[in-house]
Amino acid sequence: MPEPEPAVLRKPVPGRLFGWVKVVSWVEAGVFAALLVVWLIPGQEDATFVLGLTHGLGYIGLCLLILVATVRREAPWPLLAASLTPAGPFGTVIGIELIERRGWGVARAQPPRVDTAGANGG
Repeated sequence: MPEPEPAVLRKPVPGRLFGWVKVVSWVEAGVFAALLVVWLIPGQEDATFVLGLTHGLGYIGLCLLILVATVRREAPWPLLAASLTPAGPFGTVIGIELIERRGWGVARAQPPRVDTAGANGG
């Protein structure tokens, strides 16, 4: 019988917090894209300031949310690394897509075990 894998080496399993990371990363990517657009348009200093502040605070919040998810073993560490690249929130969205489509760095969720021995009285 194979030895059980130590807890340190177990791959994370996406959970409820991973769903929040996904939603927040898409919102933050949208804010960042809007910031890039208004930054390129001359005369949009107020919009650039508001979107820049929103992106800055949102990006910090997103990174902290990913950090919590990795510590809780609901997201792999490379997702945090992808978020901290110059691509910013776009790196997070790409990382999430790779996790969901290819299963990179995560284990599949195990279905809950049902104890049928006690149900039949035996």
